[in-house]
Amino acid sequence: MEAGVALLIEGGWAAVTTRALAARSGANAGLIHYHFGGLPGLRLAIAERAGERALAPVVDALLGASDARSAIATMRSTISRVATDDQMVRLAVELVSGTRQDPALGVALRESLREARERIAEWLGDLNPEWTPAQRGGAAVLVAALLDGLLLHRELDDELPIDPALAVLGTLLGDESCGS
Repeated sequence: MEAGVALLIEGGWAAVTTRALAARSGANAGLIHYHFGGLPGLRLAIAERAGERALAPVVDALLGASDARSAIATMRSTISRVATDDQMVRLAVELVSGTRQDPALGVALRESLREARERIAEWLGDLNPEWTPAQRGGAAVLVAALLDGLLLHRELDDELPIDPALAVLGTLLGDESCGS
């Protein structure tokens, strides 16, 4: 799958073919075609792996934080790092554009995003045990959308001041000292 993700990063969805993957990975094109049930299945598997790869750095960094203050510090460095990683940005762009071309890719990305939000909601529940499941879920949607938005805006404007937004996020996560 890594060879397929590399093809996606390098040339977009048009570059992701059974033959190209076979050439890149040294595998037999017929076996690849058989294993994935054709090009649509191959692209779906690559989209699933690419979705994990695109989401994991940000979500895992957030979930690795023990409190809101450390989450904000982690997000500050993660957003800057991911937004300047050309391969990661290209991967995210291709994933989104692929959903417009193939609804099955959209389903795969949607599932990855839902899983990420569920993980964030669980983490928020650990930080804020008094929150109801609805509050945790709602906050997880806001946190995920804010992080996506910050990454997009940072990609478009490398001088974007993200500290004020992250301070507000810290407050939303339950650390009043983040806003000061």
